[in-house]
Amino acid sequence: MEAGDDFQLFVREQWPRLLRTAYLLTGDRGTAEDLVQSALEKTHRRWSQVLRKDSPEVYVRRAMVNTAASWWRRRRPIEVPLLASDATAGPDAYLQIEQRQQLLVALRRLPPRTQAVLVLRYFEDLSEAETARILGCSVGSVKSQASRGLARLRTDLSGNPSVRLQEEPT
Repeated sequence: MEAGDDFQLFVREQWPRLLRTAYLLTGDRGTAEDLVQSALEKTHRRWSQVLRKDSPEVYVRRAMVNTAASWWRRRRPIEVPLLASDATAGPDAYLQIEQRQQLLVALRRLPPRTQAVLVLRYFEDLSEAETARILGCSVGSVKSQASRGLARLRTDLSGNPSVRLQEEPT
């Protein structure tokens, strides 16, 4: 099997998971697809080195986190305040979707590094060690970022009793 075939197989197998991670990092499907493609382009250029040095999944996720942070720094999102009538959730069939949206909005307010830790740790269900490896930091840094990020999400979401975050195991 040639190197190009390995890369194509990797992309086919990992695309759904990478796209989900990218969506959680960006909040927009189109931007998420651009982010994954950009990260895969960077990975493809160094594919043989990536295979020898690091696992491809780690390399691509690290490229996605770094690229998303770079994009975020270049073009700050414009925050549009919601009307009080927009923020109140009614008792309907779409309550779970609304709660998820509120969580994603609160997640977007966090710094990019904290977003990345929470996305990798809790949405991708990676261990602290795996998250630290992807982000190139210590496990302690992942723990502190996660703790601070969850605390901030709890504060942001405390006005909405229908959205509850699980307590971290101690």
